[in-house]
Amino acid sequence: MIDPFPDELRRAAPDLTSAPAYADGLPPAPPAKPRTSKWRWFMRGVAALIVLFVLAVAWLAVTAPLSKSLEPIAPPSVTLLASDGTPIARHGAIIGPPVDVAKLPAHVPEAFMAIEDRRFRTHWGVDPRGIVRAAWNNARAGGVVEGGSTITQQLAKLAFLSSDRTTGRKAREALIAFWLEAWLTKDEILSRYLSAAYFGDNVYGLSAAAKHYFSKAPEDLTIAQAAMLAGLVKAPSRLAPTSNLEGARERQALVVGAMADAGFLSEAEAEAVRPARLKVNRTDQLPTGTYFADWVMPMAREAAGPAYGDTRVATTLDRDLQRLAVRVVNRAGLNKAQVALVAMRPDGTVVAMLGGKDYKKSPFNRATQAKRQPGSTFKLFVYLAALRAGKTPEDMIADEPITIADWSPKNDGGVYRGEISLRRAFSASSNVAAAQLTNEVGPAAVARAARDLGVTTPIGSDATIALGTSEMTLIELTAAYAAVAAGQYPVRAHGLPPQDRSLWQRLRDPDRSMGAEVQEDMKTFLRAAVDRGTAHEARLPVPAYGKTGTTQDYRDALFVGFAGDLVVGVWVGNDDNSPNPGLAGGTVPARIWRDFMTGALDLAPARAAPREEPEVELEDDPANLFVIGNDSIRIETDLEGLNLNLGIGPNGFDVQAEPDAPPTAPPAPQPPPGG
Repeated sequence: MIDPFPDELRRAAPDLTSAPAYADGLPPAPPAKPRTSKWRWFMRGVAALIVLFVLAVAWLAVTAPLSKSLEPIAPPSVTLLASDGTPIARHGAIIGPPVDVAKLPAHVPEAFMAIEDRRFRTHWGVDPRGIVRAAWNNARAGGVVEGGSTITQQLAKLAFLSSDRTTGRKAREALIAFWLEAWLTKDEILSRYLSAAYFGDNVYGLSAAAKHYFSKAPEDLTIAQAAMLAGLVKAPSRLAPTSNLEGARERQALVVGAMADAGFLSEAEAEAVRPARLKVNRTDQLPTGTYFADWVMPMAREAAGPAYGDTRVATTLDRDLQRLAVRVVNRAGLNKAQVALVAMRPDGTVVAMLGGKDYKKSPFNRATQAKRQPGSTFKLFVYLAALRAGKTPEDMIADEPITIADWSPKNDGGVYRGEISLRRAFSASSNVAAAQLTNEVGPAAVARAARDLGVTTPIGSDATIALGTSEMTLIELTAAYAAVAAGQYPVRAHGLPPQDRSLWQRLRDPDRSMGAEVQEDMKTFLRAAVDRGTAHEARLPVPAYGKTGTTQDYRDALFVGFAGDLVVGVWVGNDDNSPNPGLAGGTVPARIWRDFMTGALDLAPARAAPREEPEVELEDDPANLFVIGNDSIRIETDLEGLNLNLGIGPNGFDVQAEPDAPPTAPPAPQPPPGG
């Protein structure tokens, strides 16, 4: 008998030796494999397609916001409104209101369908015939000369996709088109497309285009006008009729021919169409930029958030005050010098802003972007630090030459007044007094006062900061003065209506009170500077508070102050930081401030600014000094060791008394330029 398990097999599989013996000595043949039917393969293919479709839909849901496909589509734009709701500027596109195809004359949508998608009413979002035709024409031309996208696909691209020609983008475009066709009617799709299409000249939507090019509503467009607009969609920037009327009319003729080929027009109607004539609407053009708009736009975009279409954002700008600022600056006689003006309420609400003489010539905003030395306007922080250290306006200080370390500050004009009160030192803008105070309280205390009032730019760490050597912007300097007017700090300059601050924001950055006594003392300083000091050109018929500032070699001249419910800062200077001989804070800037305040507060016309008040000593009694100006008389006389100042001026009587201290040098015959 033949052994069915040879040695080789036994060694390879010893366990087979225990296999049962078969009758014929051989194991049975293995069972035949069942044949896989063609039907099963077909079902597997269908299942694979379903899986691929589900994956494609999932991919589309992740990469394209399908939920937004049913929302109105338009490029983002922000229109800024003045405080009275009047549009003042627009950043972004000019966007018209959405159109309803059902309310348009038939020839308007037919013009677009004839040139863009002739079978729009019959396809399901993708037109295979159009794709084949475009592929054939592109192959013959050796490049891309024609597209096969339908209006629905173009709407999908306008809504979510870039203009690249990759396969992935085209696949998503087709899927979104199917989605749109499933959820919207043909009229709804066409309405959204016409409301979002670009027509050149930064104009989006048929309503805006009809108004821009023809000064018409879309419902009133003629065949010629509708054909011209339909022709712009292919290349709006190149064919915009305002810059290429000949090209736009050639394209119009092509559209009219397409309308006749599609049966939308008869041959006679097509031949009767004449070239469209433009009537460009320029009456409602908003500026895309102004000094205020450029400053507030980042805040406006943040407030608007992500949005489709035109977003209208209310601002704090007062149009009347803005126009007043322009008028006052235009008649200020600035010659080649530049100017900046910021007007705000004591809470920081900005109501007017000029960053230069002419935005079109120079959009650089000197009110918010330029950092210049503030000169003696910085003394606000010096005297605030002194008050915090326990001093009062009537405390005495030596107005005489000093040396601090290696620095010897000097008063403008070399005028030194001897022992004077802090109030008088501030009004006269004594440099040596400010330097002494800074040295006494410490530069860190002065810097802290500036920081508390909202100054964020770097500040030096030595006594020279007393004279305003640290650069800052006009808007933050004005906001610091607003803090004095408000009696609390910091004041945050803002161009949008303020929003309620969260509890965390209030805890992290709380508003702090200046204290009634400190505020009144600061107002005493500022009032003295206007009434009897370097800022006499800024006098008003109502109480006015402010400080002049002039930097070295007359490079910058400033006046910042408040009256009524307005705080205004004015800067005058040259962009190249060159000198302006004779220009001081108490001259042109103070007069601009005075004229603006007179109009803004509806005051009686300001009197002519007083001429320089010559000081003449009487020969028969050197203890008496009469100062006679064109609108005031001041008598200073020594009575038993008491210096009595009696002022008779436009604001009535003012009496001051100080311990007698004769000046170390005679008064100068002109106002100190550094004020």
